[in-house]
Amino acid sequence: MSSLQSSALARVKPSATLAVTAKARELKRAGRDVIGLGAGEPDFDTPDNIKQAAIAAIQRGDTKYTDVDGTPELKAAIVAKFVRENGLTYETSQIHVAPGGKAVLYNALVATLSPGDEVIVPAPYWVSYPDMVLLAGGEPVEVVGQAADGFKLKPEVLEAAITPRTKWLILNSPSNPTGAAYTRAELESLAEVLRRHPQVWVMTDDMYEHLVYGGFDYTTIAQVAPDLYERTLTVNGVSKAYAMTGWRIGYAGGPKPLIDLMRKVAGQTTSNPSSISQAAAVEALNGPQDFMAVRRAAFEKRRDLVVSMLNAAEGITCATPEGAFYVYPSAEGVMGKTTETGVVIDSDEVFARELLEAEGVAVVHGAAFGLSPFFRISYATSEDVLEEACRRIQRFCAGLT
Repeated sequence: MSSLQSSALARVKPSATLAVTAKARELKRAGRDVIGLGAGEPDFDTPDNIKQAAIAAIQRGDTKYTDVDGTPELKAAIVAKFVRENGLTYETSQIHVAPGGKAVLYNALVATLSPGDEVIVPAPYWVSYPDMVLLAGGEPVEVVGQAADGFKLKPEVLEAAITPRTKWLILNSPSNPTGAAYTRAELESLAEVLRRHPQVWVMTDDMYEHLVYGGFDYTTIAQVAPDLYERTLTVNGVSKAYAMTGWRIGYAGGPKPLIDLMRKVAGQTTSNPSSISQAAAVEALNGPQDFMAVRRAAFEKRRDLVVSMLNAAEGITCATPEGAFYVYPSAEGVMGKTTETGVVIDSDEVFARELLEAEGVAVVHGAAFGLSPFFRISYATSEDVLEEACRRIQRFCAGLT
């Protein structure tokens, strides 16, 4: 009897971040005191002006199908955003809007990958990148950004990974899971490599663009290297900066031939994003932006708290990231130790599992992101909750022998 599951789906793993969040919810429902630090979404609410724009759209009857990859109004707002914030000039015909950033990335990969095409995925990576490449028929090529290099891809490592079959490089800055962000100089050094390989396109995931700290100067590669503009897809969205994860609006700017192909994919899959969400996103991009500085300051304070407390835990070391709302601490110092219940911590997956079991703190193990022995913590929650979670991690580590 043949398998119900397709051969393409058989190559793919379930999302580890979603699995951790689901496990934490299950334990909470069972009455356990659980602190979930797995979810990658801001705890802040969507600003009121954005909500009101959505309500107004409903009331005036903007509840029908829209153009398949975005309304003219939203595309115009995105064009204005790229000019204002990134110094990038696009026509509305070069803009693609989809139900979330994940859909934008997937549409691009499905539209361009043929069997055997390779996509360079720097690790640690967002869990979905390799699996989306596999689903689209390509081959992910994982290359590691070492902790000593701030988890960032070095130009010589990129050069060594490129082959005649390389189709894309995915760049995520600031990064999920590490929070690492590329400086202008680091992007210029990667651009130097890419100039030698004109067959390689660049897909940037800039979703955490506005969440950078300590005066970090954010840039994206098409801005730094304008000569790469014609083979760069600059991906962004409203989920993180505007606390609109559930509204599901992602977007991108890129060369028109690529955008046309992505529209063709969307036309036969999701069709248009929600009309109401698109109206809200117009207000998000065009409306007041001053709330961002307040929230960014809150995230930076949380980052510093978590980094400090994790570095005080026995066997844990945690670098200070440039952006996003994640830290990616190393658990190398506890490998080989034994829990009070006799379990040997021999991997970051076991560490995360036993931490959840013993102390009710849900984190995501590093193997899910392509680099061990680390784990990811999302600090998108209150300082009180983060303090308690870090105290529990300190207690768990202190109890290992």
